[in-house]
Amino acid sequence: MIIQFYLRFYTTVGQELLLSGLPDNQPPIPMTWFNNQYWFTQLELEEEKLDGFSYHYQLKDSDGKITNEWGRDRQLQTGLRHFSEIQVVDTWNHAGSFENAFYTAPFQETLLAPAGKKKLKLPKEFSHIFRVKAPLLKKNEVVCLTGAGTTLGDWATEKALHLQTEGNWWTLALELPKEDFPLQYKYGIYNTKTKSFVQFETGENRQLFGDAGLHLTIVHDGFLQVANTSWKGAGVAIPVFSLRSKNSWGIGEFTDLEELTNWARSVDMKLIQLLPVNDTSATHTWVDSYPYAAISAFALHPIFINLDAVAGKKFAATLKPYKAQQKYLNELPSVDYEAVLQLKLELLKQLFDLQKESWQQDKDYLDFFTRNQDWLVPYAAFCYLRDENGSADFTGWATHSRYNKTAIDALTAPDHDAYPKISFHYFLQYQLHTQLKKATEYAHKNGIIVKGDIPIGIYRYSCDAWVAPELYNMDQQAGAPPDDFAIKGQNWGFPTYNWQQMQKDGFAWWKRRFAQMSDYFDAFRIDHILGFFRIWSIPYQSTEGIMGRFVPAIAVHKNEFQERGIWFDHIRYTYPYITEQELQQRFGELADFVKETFLEPTGYGQYFFQPKFDTQRKIEQWFTEAEVRDTNNWLRQGLYDLHSNRILFEEEGSNGTSYHFRFGMEQTSSFQTLEWDTQQKLKDLYINYFFRRQDNYWMEEAMQKLPALKASTNMLICGEDLGMVPACVPEVMNQLGILSLEIQRMPKNPDREFFHPDDAPYLSVVTPSTHDMSTIRGWWEEDRAKTQRFFNKELGQWGEAPVFCEAWINKQIIIQHLHSPAMWSIFQLQDLLGGDEQLRRPDPADERINVPANPKHYWRYRMHLPLEQLIKEKTFNQDLKEHIKASGRA
Repeated sequence: MIIQFYLRFYTTVGQELLLSGLPDNQPPIPMTWFNNQYWFTQLELEEEKLDGFSYHYQLKDSDGKITNEWGRDRQLQTGLRHFSEIQVVDTWNHAGSFENAFYTAPFQETLLAPAGKKKLKLPKEFSHIFRVKAPLLKKNEVVCLTGAGTTLGDWATEKALHLQTEGNWWTLALELPKEDFPLQYKYGIYNTKTKSFVQFETGENRQLFGDAGLHLTIVHDGFLQVANTSWKGAGVAIPVFSLRSKNSWGIGEFTDLEELTNWARSVDMKLIQLLPVNDTSATHTWVDSYPYAAISAFALHPIFINLDAVAGKKFAATLKPYKAQQKYLNELPSVDYEAVLQLKLELLKQLFDLQKESWQQDKDYLDFFTRNQDWLVPYAAFCYLRDENGSADFTGWATHSRYNKTAIDALTAPDHDAYPKISFHYFLQYQLHTQLKKATEYAHKNGIIVKGDIPIGIYRYSCDAWVAPELYNMDQQAGAPPDDFAIKGQNWGFPTYNWQQMQKDGFAWWKRRFAQMSDYFDAFRIDHILGFFRIWSIPYQSTEGIMGRFVPAIAVHKNEFQERGIWFDHIRYTYPYITEQELQQRFGELADFVKETFLEPTGYGQYFFQPKFDTQRKIEQWFTEAEVRDTNNWLRQGLYDLHSNRILFEEEGSNGTSYHFRFGMEQTSSFQTLEWDTQQKLKDLYINYFFRRQDNYWMEEAMQKLPALKASTNMLICGEDLGMVPACVPEVMNQLGILSLEIQRMPKNPDREFFHPDDAPYLSVVTPSTHDMSTIRGWWEEDRAKTQRFFNKELGQWGEAPVFCEAWINKQIIIQHLHSPAMWSIFQLQDLLGGDEQLRRPDPADERINVPANPKHYWRYRMHLPLEQLIKEKTFNQDLKEHIKASGRA
C-alpha cells in the first residue's frame, strides 16, 4: 500500500521537514518541498502494519536543531485495506497552540471528561475522511461540515453534515464526486437538542485540492477555528502541612485533602494546588520542614500519613493511649514539626510490627513494589544507613558512602539482618501512596484536579545524589541573584544539575520523576523554570547567593576590556577590595581585631584574607568552632561582605582569560572607588553581559531540555517564571504551551509598578501572592507609599488608602483576579479568608508561609480553623461561589 503525506507548512530557507514515528523503529524520512503551502513524502507500507499506524512530523533547522510538533494522536484506523493508495493531508500542530492544553490529562480525564468514546462507523462507500479537533463544545453541540457542492449542501446550514467523535478527533467519512474539486468548505457547530445551526468557524474558507478517485484522502484539519479561550477555572493553593481537620495529628495529612475537596467543590473551584510532598527527613529536626530539600525526588513524606487509616479498625486500640497527645498537637496554632514526626514514627513502627505478617503478601503492595523498586529499594537503604550513621551526609558514613548496586542489593535482601528496618520504609511508602492516591481519586470524582510542585533542585545529602552523583555538580550550589526580597541573593544549597550528563540517556531521571508524579497529580508547577535556561550557581566554598553567577553564560574575554579602553587589573577586579578606610567604616573599633585575626597586609593600606579565611565557607567554619560572641551575626556578615566586595569572578579553568561580572557591581565600594570614566565603561560591559549577549544562548539551552521533558508527560505544565527573567523565557514558554505565572506586585514589564490581572495572557496562572511572599494583607502594610499608589491607580479608589487592608479591599483584589482572562486564577487560602472580617486571622504576619531571605525559616504555617468549620461557613462560601460564577470560572 502506498501512503502519500502532504503537510501544510511554510518554511524558511534552510529548513526541512521529516516524517517520524514509522513502523519497526525506522528513522525519520525527509520530505520534499511541494509548493508554498505543502511538503510531501511517500511511504510504502505492508497492509498488516496499516492498522493503528501513528505518526508525526519534525522540523529540522539549518543548524540541525529538531523541533517536534505536538501530539501523537494521528492514527490510521482499521477498515482501509481495500484502498491501494491513501493520501493524507495534515496540518502542523504547534506545541504553543493553547487548544493543546485541553488534551492534557486534567482536561481529558476530569475537567472535560467525555461521556464515552464511540468507535467510528465507516460507510460502505467513501473517498474522504475529514478530521478536526474541537475541545470546548458545550452540551448537545457537535461539529458539522458544510461547503460547496451538492454533497456538502452548497453551504446550506440545514444540510450540514454531522461529525462523530473518534478519540481526540471529530470525524466524518463521505464520498465526494470529482466535480466538487477544488473544494471549499468550513466546519461549524450544530446543537442536536434545539436542532439548530449555531455558528460557522471563523477565518477564510478551507480548501482542498485534488479529486476523488481510487485512492482515499484523509484530512487532518487541526483545530476548529472558534473562540477557544473561554474555559477558565479557579483554584486554591495550600501546602498539605498547613491543612487542619479535627482528625489530623498536629499537621495536615493526605486524608485531609478529601475535606478540602468537599469545600472546593462547594464553592465551584476546580483545582487544588500543593507544595512538594516528598520526604525531607535528613535530620529529623524542624530544619527538615523546608519542603524543597527532599532526600528523595520520588518518596513521599511520612509526616503526611494518617495513623488512623493505617491502623484501621483492627489495630485502632494501639492509638488510643496517644489520643490526648494527638489533641494537644492538633490544637497548636502552628506545626510542631519535631514532636509530630517523632510521635508518628513511634506509632508507625508499632503498627508495622503488628501488620508485617500480612501487608507484604498484599497484591496491591506487590504491584506497588514492582512498579517502584528502582527508586524504592535505594531509598529504603538510604534511610536505614542515615539512621545507623546518625546523618544523611553519606560522605561520612562508615560503610556504603559510595553507592554500589550489588552491595545495596545484598543489604536489602530479605534474609539480611537489616531487612526488618529496611522494609519498614517500604511499608511507609506503600501506605503513603495508598492514602495520596485515594485522596486525588476522590478529587477527580468531584471534578477537581490536583496540581503538584517540582522543586528545581535536590538536597545535597539525598538518596538521588548518593545513587547518581554524576548527574549533579556537587561542587556548586543553586540559588537566586539578589532582589528586593533577598538583597544578598539566595543560596538554596542544592547541587546544580549536570545537564550534559542527564542528556546522555534522554533525561531518564526527569522522565521517571514525571511518571511518578502523574500517579497522583494532573498538573504541576516547575519551581524556578528559569533554571532550565540558566541557573544561579554558587561555588560550594561560598555561603551567600551574591557570590554566584549564571551558568551557563558567555563570559567576558580579557581582550574585551582592552577593546573598550578599560585598563585591566586582575587582582583589583577579582580579589576582595579591602582598604583601611573600608575596615574602619565597616568594623569601627573592631577593625584592628579583624586585621589581626583574618587579614594580612599587602602594602599601600590594602589587605588580603589570610589563606585560612579566603572563602566565606572557611569563615563560617571558624565562627562555628570559635567561642566568639557575635550579636546578630554582625561580625560574620561584615566579613562576608568583604568577600563579596569585588567586581568580577574569574571563570574556573580559563587561565585568567574569561570573567563574569558580580551581580550588583555598582553597589560595591570596589566599583565606587574607580574613576568615573572606568565606571561608565564597566557599566556598559556589565549591561551587555547580563542583558544582551546571553539571550540566544539561554534559549538554546532551554530548547535542549524542555521540549523533551514536556513530551514525556501529559500533565498540564505551569512554570514559575519570576525574578530576573531573560527576554527569551516568554517566547520559549509560548512555543511549548507552558503556562506562565503572573503576580500583581511583581510585574514583568520594568516600566510598570504593578501588573494588572486584566493583562494576563490566556495560558497563565494569576495570583495575588505565593507561599514565598506575604499575603495581600501583609503586603498592604509593608510600604505605605506603594500601597497608596496601588489603592488609587490599580483599584481606582479616591483619597487616602486605609492603613490596614480592610476586608472589602482584600475581596476586591480577589474579584479582580477572578475576572482576569487567564486560564487559571489560584489563591492562597489565607487570601480568600482575608476578604471576610470574621474569618480572617487577627494578625496578617501569622499568615505567611515562607520568608525567602531567611534560609533557616521554619515552615510551620497552619490554617487557624478546621476544614469542617470552613465547610459550614455558609455566608462566606456562598459569596465566594457567586463571585466565581460571575467571573465565568464555575
